[in-house]
Amino acid sequence: MGIPLLKFLFRKMWNTKWMTLSTLAGLIMAVAFATSIPMYADGALKRVVAKQLQEKSTGLPAGSLLIRYQSTPGEKTELSDLTEVETYINEQIPQDVGFAYDALVQNYSIRSSEVVPEDPSKVDAGRNRLLSLQSMSGLKEQVEIAQGQWFKDGAGGTDLIEAVMLEEAMYRNDVHIGDIFEYPVYGGLNLTLRVKIVGAFTPLNDSDPYWYQGLEGMLGSLLIHEEAFQQTLLKQLNIPIHNAVWYYAFDLSEIQTSQLTPLGKTLERMNIELYQRLKDTRVELSFADTLTEFKKQSLQLQTLLFTLAAPMIAMVFFFIAMNARQSLDKQRSDIAVLRSRGAGTRQIILIYLLEGLLLGAIALAAGPFIGWFMAKSIGSADGFLSFVNRKSIPVGFSTEAIIAGVSAVVLAILATVIPAIIYARASIVNYKQELARSDRKPVWQRWFLDVLLLGAAGYGWYMFNERQMLTFQTGMTTDQLNVQPFLFFVPALAIFALGLFFLRLFPWLLKLFNWLGRKFLPVPLYLTLTQLSRSSKGYYPLMILLVLTLGLGVYNASAARTIDLNSTERTLYKYGSDVIIQTIWDGTPEAKPPGQGDGQNSGNPGNQGNPGNQGGNPPTRILYNEPPFEIFRSLEGVEHAARVLKTKGNVIISGKSIGQGNILGIDNVDFAEVAWFRNDLFPYHPNIFLNNMGTYEHGAIIPSGVAEKYQLKLGDIISVGFTDGMVEFTVMGILPYWPTLYPDQAPFLIANLDYLYDQLPIMPYEVWLKMEPNAPAAPIVEKLLEANIEIASFEDVRSELITQSKHPTRGGVFGILSLGFLVSVIVTLAGYVLYWFFNLSGRVVQFGVLRAMGLSRKQLTGMLLLEQLFTAGLAIGLGVLIGKAVSLLFLPFLQTTENVAETVPPFRVVFNASDTNQLFYVVGFMMLIGAMLLFLHIRRLKVHQAVKMGEER
Repeated sequence: MGIPLLKFLFRKMWNTKWMTLSTLAGLIMAVAFATSIPMYADGALKRVVAKQLQEKSTGLPAGSLLIRYQSTPGEKTELSDLTEVETYINEQIPQDVGFAYDALVQNYSIRSSEVVPEDPSKVDAGRNRLLSLQSMSGLKEQVEIAQGQWFKDGAGGTDLIEAVMLEEAMYRNDVHIGDIFEYPVYGGLNLTLRVKIVGAFTPLNDSDPYWYQGLEGMLGSLLIHEEAFQQTLLKQLNIPIHNAVWYYAFDLSEIQTSQLTPLGKTLERMNIELYQRLKDTRVELSFADTLTEFKKQSLQLQTLLFTLAAPMIAMVFFFIAMNARQSLDKQRSDIAVLRSRGAGTRQIILIYLLEGLLLGAIALAAGPFIGWFMAKSIGSADGFLSFVNRKSIPVGFSTEAIIAGVSAVVLAILATVIPAIIYARASIVNYKQELARSDRKPVWQRWFLDVLLLGAAGYGWYMFNERQMLTFQTGMTTDQLNVQPFLFFVPALAIFALGLFFLRLFPWLLKLFNWLGRKFLPVPLYLTLTQLSRSSKGYYPLMILLVLTLGLGVYNASAARTIDLNSTERTLYKYGSDVIIQTIWDGTPEAKPPGQGDGQNSGNPGNQGNPGNQGGNPPTRILYNEPPFEIFRSLEGVEHAARVLKTKGNVIISGKSIGQGNILGIDNVDFAEVAWFRNDLFPYHPNIFLNNMGTYEHGAIIPSGVAEKYQLKLGDIISVGFTDGMVEFTVMGILPYWPTLYPDQAPFLIANLDYLYDQLPIMPYEVWLKMEPNAPAAPIVEKLLEANIEIASFEDVRSELITQSKHPTRGGVFGILSLGFLVSVIVTLAGYVLYWFFNLSGRVVQFGVLRAMGLSRKQLTGMLLLEQLFTAGLAIGLGVLIGKAVSLLFLPFLQTTENVAETVPPFRVVFNASDTNQLFYVVGFMMLIGAMLLFLHIRRLKVHQAVKMGEER
């Protein structure tokens, strides 16, 4: 029975090879997409781990594990138990953890004691020396002998124990090579050890994790050979061990997401294992918290990316289900015939289940490899549809990726098999009855699921508007934007619901057109409308697919462009120009006359060398010497340079203070060349305001909020109190924003720098540089240092933007959205072509009858072109319009999820014409292929073969 069944299966797959191949392609796409996300998340975790390892380089490494045994006073430690726990720590723990380690230290010590010199004539006996005899594994490999020699290997005798010390410890304790000390042992043993200092050592690398306790912790240590400690002190002399420490520094750089949970459980179990072997042994320091943080970040990243990709994956599954349904519809008569001729329901279901398993196995074998390339592409994403050639995130196969791939295959098989089960239960009679009721509305229309989904999407928008859903945070930020996963899930639901709702209206529109033009419409158009009215249900899958793919494509493109542009603009606004330099100014203090010095603090940067108010003298001010500025204009790679003074002052309007404000002193011509402006932020072009500044030296620009609050107009006078006096300005411009200034935090005032210097002593300013494209910033620092100009601070906005672009979450967001857009394009094209291919091949008899009735090929072609226009054209237009409408509705909520105080410059939703054009190119290509299929089909149609007895196949 098995072999005939397989033969039948392969014959069936061959007869429907195009449908089988399209289903396989969809399955591979679904598996690739599903596996790429865990792969990327796993690689991103390694980057996060590497970053944390780098950040923790100043302290103990991130993979530190410290185990300590502290003896209980009055209780003797069983050496057999100590040996057992030592064996477990040295052999079993590395196997359980499963990672290589950079350091392993075993440190034993007995109770510290106050040692005294054996010969007081040679050593200062009046000095207190509290030292402890210890042994450390691997000591000789980590140090070099600075004085004397190493202790003798082996246990040695009990009469004299040789020890070495850290060289710094010798100086601190006033100890010399050859000194012998008496080391009294406490604990009722009445024993005194003789310890001879034979050598002093220095570490080869004092930052090596081997020195887990720090070199300061070694200042009271007398280090002896390990065998001498265990054989002589512990066994022969029966001295109780006081403290035992084992330290591992594991290398976690290759950790995978799948290892986080089991490794965390291993660390939790470790205390129990240690305590059972030797009481009072416990893990004092572990990397469990680090693992928890890694797990949290990995889970957040995967949740974010899966939520972003969920609509795309759902779209691929819809494509698979649509193909499967088309395939089953074409084979339904075969199923009914098989059912009527004695084939069991289980046999029919088994055929389709085997087909699904076979295709699923192929997809599971090929999909992860494509997913690997997709994950690499996500890792190299620098922006929307922008993939740069840089060192990508390390991507590998993981357990989560396999689970995701298997889940995708199972879901796809269910989408194929469930309709087959329904069809397999129907006989030929049932099939004919359903054909007679083919005009019945689909389930989602009968149960008003589109209206319910629309209500759910509307409620989601309401929750966003009330900022309730935004409380769910992923904790993963793309520079200044906290990307909210629901802002991609709910809009996808809205696109789907709106598409279904408009399809509910589709038959009514057709009936309206049919009724309005039934008397004067040409025959092809009338036949088109009639065909669509009678079988509109059959076009719904294609139209829903087109609305969903194009709507999601438009929304994802707009979301990615909006996130990218707004985060970039916020960074540019924050810095103001390409490079910001603050140099160190030389200055000399000058005492102020008595009675002065109680004005506002200017808060100037660069006040180096200010001695302050010493010895009760009057307050001082600094007379600065301005460094040469022209050198900045001549620097390599610099297009323009400008002086920009940033200070603070007490803003006074009509004799009343409105508080401290930010004062910006500029040279208007230079500033216009270097500053970053977004023109839509200003009522007029900013250069108009800068020109006014150049016309009136005492002119000033103030924020719109201050002008509105205090009813200020152009020409009004404003005073600003500085440390060295009061300066008056005339309002020559009123603007809402200005680069680097945030009006909601404090009022600002832009003034002419030379006018400020005429009224006040010279103050240190910043230098803003406009750089040539791709010009490096490093030569600037070198040239300035060569010119003896010291730099206090150096900020490069371009390096900041590059740092942001390399953030794993940012790359993941743009990578997923870019791949989602490309998948939308592919699914749109494939779904459209396949649908029309099978739709046309299933209507051969209908076309033959129309041709036999006298319809010309030209008229038949026109009729089918109109049919495509009414269905695909309408769906395409709806998809683009719905995508843009949903973008305008939901994307503004991105600004409410920011984790920053500044909301400047204002958020804006962006539609890039190139993205829409790319969609239209695909749509045009798609329609062209559809038209070519149609022409070929009509051209090959032969009336005498089409008009025949039998079913449409």
